[in-house]
Amino acid sequence: MTLIDGRDISQQIFAEIATQVKAMAQAGKTTPHLVAVLVGHDGASETYVAAKMRACERCGIRGTTLRFEDSVTEDQLVGAIQSLNNDPDVDGFIVQLPLPAHINEQRVIQAIDFRKDVDGFHPMNVGRMAIGLPCFVTATPQGILTLLDRYNIATDGRHCVVVGRSNIVGKPVAALLMQKSQPGNCTVTVCHSATPDLGRFTRTADILITAVGQPRLITADMVKPGAAIFDVGITRQPDPTSPGGWKLCGDVDFDNVAPLCSFITPVPGGVGPMSVASLMQNTLKAHNKQL
Repeated sequence: MTLIDGRDISQQIFAEIATQVKAMAQAGKTTPHLVAVLVGHDGASETYVAAKMRACERCGIRGTTLRFEDSVTEDQLVGAIQSLNNDPDVDGFIVQLPLPAHINEQRVIQAIDFRKDVDGFHPMNVGRMAIGLPCFVTATPQGILTLLDRYNIATDGRHCVVVGRSNIVGKPVAALLMQKSQPGNCTVTVCHSATPDLGRFTRTADILITAVGQPRLITADMVKPGAAIFDVGITRQPDPTSPGGWKLCGDVDFDNVAPLCSFITPVPGGVGPMSVASLMQNTLKAHNKQL
């Protein structure tokens, strides 16, 4: 069994981007600029944005956080997005989700210029991804494909089962892996909360991707021996033996499933770090006008 180290691969990607950005600066060219729009003071959102800004620093990318109180109106936020769309100094930007309940997230996402949508959430990018055109791919699915590639995990003709149908992970990763590309060219099955007898499907998976946020949902009897497993789920679970009284847990019963696998991602330290690395790759792509 090979443990997939997302932290190590993400650090490799940061170093590769930093080399390219340094060369730009030495040649007297402008360097990439990423803006993160943060609304309110949600603790998780603050943590995620801070991690993205630290990654910018590692890569030599200029990172700016644009803050708004949670009392900001939807029109004010959309107006700020339009300003970012029109700012030639900004290569790409993200709006950290979730937003306060009084703001329509879809209206905000659709207000973003898809050429600066480095989160890959705009319908234009989602549609282009679905039909195989150049686009910004959502960060977590792109991170999974990068891990498949860098660990030389065969995908051609393999059966991939995706557990979860979210717009952020399940749907896009299924669409990507069915593309006639590498990594890709899989036969893909998507399972979700209404799927009866989930194990009947997961036991046939050469590649199993789960992203539902249900701790230890995938047990040893649900896994095909030799499968490659990517666990995107992450949940806090009480643990009196841990210093903070809790620990992070994935969708997979790791201790019992790992011995059966050819490859598996841990939680934390597997897929998670790749999301930020993918965002940095998209920011560089936006700066280079690759769309």
